[in-house]
Amino acid sequence: MHFIIFVILSTLLLLTIFWTGRNAILHGKWEYIIYFLLIYFPIYTVYLSVTYASTESVFVVKSLQFFKDLIVIFAVLVFVLFQKNIFQYPFRLTLVDKLFAALILLAVFFLFAPIGEATFSGKIFYFKGMIIPAMVYFMGRNTKFNKQEVALVFKIIFGLTVVGFAVNLMEVVLDTHFQTFTGYANFNQVINNVEPSGNFGLSWTFETQAMTKRLASVFSDPLELSSSVLMGFAAGLIWYLTSKREDSISYIFIMLFAMGSLFFAASRASFASFFVMLFFIAITFRLYTLIMIGFSMVVSFVVFVVFFASEDFYFFVLDTLTFQNLSSVGHLVEWLNALEGMIENPWGAGLAMSGNAGSVTDDLRIGGENQFLIYGVQLGWIGMIIYILLLTFSIIHSIRVFRNTDNVMTARIAFTGAAAKTGLILPLFTANAEMYLYISWISWWMIGYAMNNYSKLKTDEA
Repeated sequence: MHFIIFVILSTLLLLTIFWTGRNAILHGKWEYIIYFLLIYFPIYTVYLSVTYASTESVFVVKSLQFFKDLIVIFAVLVFVLFQKNIFQYPFRLTLVDKLFAALILLAVFFLFAPIGEATFSGKIFYFKGMIIPAMVYFMGRNTKFNKQEVALVFKIIFGLTVVGFAVNLMEVVLDTHFQTFTGYANFNQVINNVEPSGNFGLSWTFETQAMTKRLASVFSDPLELSSSVLMGFAAGLIWYLTSKREDSISYIFIMLFAMGSLFFAASRASFASFFVMLFFIAITFRLYTLIMIGFSMVVSFVVFVVFFASEDFYFFVLDTLTFQNLSSVGHLVEWLNALEGMIENPWGAGLAMSGNAGSVTDDLRIGGENQFLIYGVQLGWIGMIIYILLLTFSIIHSIRVFRNTDNVMTARIAFTGAAAKTGLILPLFTANAEMYLYISWISWWMIGYAMNNYSKLKTDEA
């Protein structure tokens, strides 16, 4: 089974990289690399798993892990080569540009400074995980797409939402995780040195405390699926709201499929993020009725839990809110460890000293289940504050583009990027969510695309 999946995915990826690479090299359309990334990122771990199961080659798998980084670097290099005079490149920096640059420059300082106990190679690998998303943002910052090219971006997002839900349904029918067919457990053990765990032979992430399955579809784990479908929902919603009613029915199904996958993933943080995103959407569109509906749903849930829910579900919710649930306790312990580390090293403990990236060793790791605190431990309080400001102004400025641009496609990208970043806020509190390649990196591309147009808005106003 894993070999069949390997052949199908390899064919899909080879055709996509041939098409995007051909357009990049022959026509200077380096931006087309984003189409390959849109397809590669969601299936990244599944593809690595079936590749190892089919080839049993660590070298091939490691090469594919670097390939995602090399393709981004390739896109940036092609951009530079196709500039007629790179030294006359117009720098119109926005606040988001400056904050992103400040975060990366701070990381560069910690890369070379003799701070922390991590090896230099470990620091380089961690730094790579920060600089590549910055390059993806840079790609978005310089992307110039027409209406049809932007539409293709959304078609791929919609297609992934549909495929993701379809695979979820297959998992339900077969009562088996898709990762069981891909060789995930063996890949995780050999490549990531993580022993299989849990009742389903994968990891504890794939099940609830009630020992029911949490599904991940084609994504790396249920947490990434639940975070990623928030972008699919936001994209479906903005197309529904900005399309003619006779053409908008399909986008309702996209939103329903996204909600279905969110349900199958069973992530409490992402469920809460969904309501946060709904509130964000209501504020953005001034849909006060939607706010009331959301508030009513929360009140209804509270009433259900208090008066009608089973005793097990009641205490499950109570233990979660009071941090007595085992998962919640684990998060709390990690947060306290990280905060203690930040107090001991307020200026930063150094790169590769926190988080769940492969270069972070367990014997050095300080905390690791909160993206804000991960940066706080490594880059100090200043680094964490810069990251918080970066997220904040990315959302604020993207919404400004959404409200002020005359280009409906630009507005759709700006809205989806802002909504995705808003939906990620709660998962960022419970996971190293910047490692979620699809929603994190693609939303950074969208933010960059929006900032490109934000600069134009500022120029027009001047």
